[in-house]
Amino acid sequence: MNSVSRLIVVVLFEGVDLLDVTGPPEVFALARRETDEAAGYEVVLAAETMDPVTTGAGVRVLPDVTFDDLSTRRVDTLIVPGAVEIDGRRRVHALTDPAVVERVRQLAGRTRRVTSVCVGAHVLAAAGLLDGKRVTTHWSTARQLADDHPAVEVDADPIFIRDGDVWTGAGISSCLDLSLALVADDLGEAVALRVARQLVMYLKRPSGQSQFSVPLEQVSTTRRVEELRHHVLRNIAEPLTVADLAAHAHVSDRQLTRIFKTELGTTPYAYVESVRVEVARQQLESTDATLERIASACGFGTVDTLVRAFRRRLDTTPTEYRRRFRTVPA
Repeated sequence: MNSVSRLIVVVLFEGVDLLDVTGPPEVFALARRETDEAAGYEVVLAAETMDPVTTGAGVRVLPDVTFDDLSTRRVDTLIVPGAVEIDGRRRVHALTDPAVVERVRQLAGRTRRVTSVCVGAHVLAAAGLLDGKRVTTHWSTARQLADDHPAVEVDADPIFIRDGDVWTGAGISSCLDLSLALVADDLGEAVALRVARQLVMYLKRPSGQSQFSVPLEQVSTTRRVEELRHHVLRNIAEPLTVADLAAHAHVSDRQLTRIFKTELGTTPYAYVESVRVEVARQQLESTDATLERIASACGFGTVDTLVRAFRRRLDTTPTEYRRRFRTVPA
């Protein structure tokens, strides 16, 4: 198959995130190379006019076509990136331009599958394309997406989610994971893995892989909670019960639970477990420590407790996780 059979349209607009625009085309180009053009992908960057578009990084990008040029063409895959602004308190807010939203709504009606990269999910939601869908976006704007669009089920953890013919990605480097998943859906896992190797992506991450790194979560609004979070990380091998944490913060057990729920949206127990799992993940990836040693160092106590936490949090086992994501020689 040498003729183009899969038209991939990447939406361009002022302030768009640069990597969200350039990452996916690289994946599809490598898929063409790995299949001797048999993949049949044609990737175009589409904008309102043919004028250069200035991305959020300040780099100007030239469109290949205008939206009107696509009015008679059937689109295989629509990729919608996003744009953000940062307020005076360093908080991230996703932006949506009504004109872009309307163009995306029109294009989606002629598209086999619709995808968003990073905060592009906000554009899809504004176009009414995510109602009743389970979706993801960059963790920093997940709450905004849920608040603005109550009909959308937002899950901020996975790096990408497929719900029918709608795919949403968490953004930044995960735009490559999402694009690889699209290639795998079209051409099979073997081709996607060959592309991943060409990208020097040692790991082709599954959709369930978390985008979240607990110690790097969004900073809370109070110094007391920040101190508690650092205390947990510094003392991860200790019991860290609710009573221990409450005593450290000089509050009652009930008040501590209320603080965690308000500031971090979780319970003290669940938060401590999530940090333990995160630290264990890092050790599994980067060390050859035994499971017994990791369980002890991370405060799980026993390997059985470690395994149960991994199944609950990551839907896998520590052994399987290490096999898939190890970054040091065995």
